[in-house]
Amino acid sequence: MASRKLNFTSSDGVAFEVDEIVALQWRIIKRMLELSVPDGDIPLPKVTGEILLMVIEYSKKHVKGSKSKDQGADDDIKAWDAEFVNVDESTLFDLMMARFFPSFSFSAANYLHFQSLLDLTCQKVADMKRQSVEDIRKILGIPKNLTRDEQEELRGKFARLFE
Repeated sequence: MASRKLNFTSSDGVAFEVDEIVALQWRIIKRMLELSVPDGDIPLPKVTGEILLMVIEYSKKHVKGSKSKDQGADDDIKAWDAEFVNVDESTLFDLMMARFFPSFSFSAANYLHFQSLLDLTCQKVADMKRQSVEDIRKILGIPKNLTRDEQEELRGKFARLFE
């Protein structure tokens, strides 16, 4: 039996046709479908076409992988995931949450409530912990707008983060 197709439009106007089984991994879509069946395109105003394409690719791979009970298939998915998040920081953060700082606008995994992708991207960011505070500030686009006294107060308050 063929899966029903859903149509999505990204923030930059790119249209995508996605199998329902793939889109059901995104909690926001699953909830939307529980409430009613949408007519026409479903707009995703916080996700660009480039990032939505990646999210769809990730979703398809995980739907296909979830059908297999083979341990080798699970190892293949883990290896594929590691390669999937081996992207530049800008793309990684767009996948995860579209430049969380300073505007607090969400995107992709966070906006779609796509937990496995959010977990994967957050783990990749956690693995970046070995970088300096200045490097992380640059990656996240956080301006350095605290006075030296404010910085020292935060370093004292959150000392374990600066170890």
